[in-house]
Amino acid sequence: MTSDPTAPVREKTTTLPGILGRVAVLSVTLATAIYLLPLLIHFQMWMWLAIVALATAAMFVLYSTKRFVPGKYLFPGSFFLAVFLIVPIILTIQTSFTNFGDGFRGTKEEAITSITNNSVVQTDNSPLYNLSVGTTGDAAEGPFSLFLVDPETQEVLFGADGEHVQKAKDSEVTVSDGFVTAAEGYTILTPKEINNAYEDISALTLSVSETSAIKVQGVRAAFEGTKQMVYDEAADTITNTATGEVYSVQKVGSSDRFVNEAGQSLPQSWKQNVGLTNYEQLFTSSAISAEFFKAFVWTVTFAFFSVFLTFIVGFFLALVLNDDRIKGRRLYRSFLLLPYAVPGFISLLIWSNFYNQDFGLINESLNLSIPWLSDPTWAKIAILLTNTWMGFPYMFIVCTGALQSIPADVKEAAKMDGATGIQTTLRITAPLLLVAVAPLLVSSFAFNFNNFNAIELLTQGGPFASGEYTRGGTDILISMVYRIAFGGSGADYGFASAVSVVLFTITGVLAAVQFRATKALEDIN
Repeated sequence: MTSDPTAPVREKTTTLPGILGRVAVLSVTLATAIYLLPLLIHFQMWMWLAIVALATAAMFVLYSTKRFVPGKYLFPGSFFLAVFLIVPIILTIQTSFTNFGDGFRGTKEEAITSITNNSVVQTDNSPLYNLSVGTTGDAAEGPFSLFLVDPETQEVLFGADGEHVQKAKDSEVTVSDGFVTAAEGYTILTPKEINNAYEDISALTLSVSETSAIKVQGVRAAFEGTKQMVYDEAADTITNTATGEVYSVQKVGSSDRFVNEAGQSLPQSWKQNVGLTNYEQLFTSSAISAEFFKAFVWTVTFAFFSVFLTFIVGFFLALVLNDDRIKGRRLYRSFLLLPYAVPGFISLLIWSNFYNQDFGLINESLNLSIPWLSDPTWAKIAILLTNTWMGFPYMFIVCTGALQSIPADVKEAAKMDGATGIQTTLRITAPLLLVAVAPLLVSSFAFNFNNFNAIELLTQGGPFASGEYTRGGTDILISMVYRIAFGGSGADYGFASAVSVVLFTITGVLAAVQFRATKALEDIN
């Protein structure tokens, strides 16, 4: 009696270990969701809140029953694809339409709080407090909270940067000799630890009222001072009580800032939507667009020759060591893989020393005086040589596997038809090998198109022409953009995101063109 092949496949009976495994996984999922949801609501991270809620619901729907069998296998990959690829792309695109960066972080309310709190000055009658610093994280990195004891009343106050000061319950803190020595949920820092992180701790401010705030004064003390900058919510202005200057919201460039009558703006602004301003800056700024095109040409050249040279060297060595007549092939192959085994950043730093014009290994060994890193042309050659040395083992591995998969009778047939060794390699072996490795060549091109480490660790984008700071002689697009966005007076994440979107688009288009071109190889099979 035969079974019906069209009959639905039933899931096997669940065993006790399987049930326990499901319960454990779903319990961990629920516990994680319960921990994350309040935090995401508190910080108003609505997109991540939706992702956590939907993912948790999907886990329970899929894995608490015997139904939806295909979904059980599709969900893990789809979830990680969304979290680690799709969501970052969406966030990058969103950021590219904003002015997010140094001086433009957080909300308008947070900017106002920062401006007013940073204007606190100590007066003759400013109350003083005994200071202790606590953290829920690392003693060096924070986040930090201030614990204050009034020497007269022994009242304990606490709070984090920018927050309104709160009164602590006696059951939550322990006070010894007028200082908080223990706090529930916090680790109290020692004076030495406070001193080590003093640069960050001294910048903390606790709001007391609209006109006063508490600032750190030394390792063990704090004072309640008066705010010189006072915000008027009704008029939406900030007034400097010491000078009488009034700052109102005005458009400066593409962003709103607090500006006085003389046109002087306060340093702190807030994150705003600026539309296509970042993209306009990239393509309309003469200083950037001209250098962008030059960097683009070198980027394509660098990516192409990096792939071409590594492939040629790797293919040649794989072809040579694929000959059965060579003894000790495994040993030779092991040696050839050594460059691939060394971490890339170490190799690049070592090679940068090799290229030293006066004391480098290359010039010393060959009795040369080549300006490897100070001349733009030689610097480009140095990068390509180093990238070839680092990349050929990967191509060697790929080509070796592809060569071993080519049937031997194909080569025998070519020899019987009178083909020479070179003809067999060029007309038979290479085309068949390209069928397997062409997609890897495309991905390698895309990788080298944004190979930031190779440039930054070897030449730092240099050498630079006199008076030129936007693009160095070896800067590719990603390293040039990094310097523009983060190498100046502050970080400009909005502009960096806009350029990242452009680079993503360019890389995608080039990869699509290359994949389309490699389709012609499919006819070889």
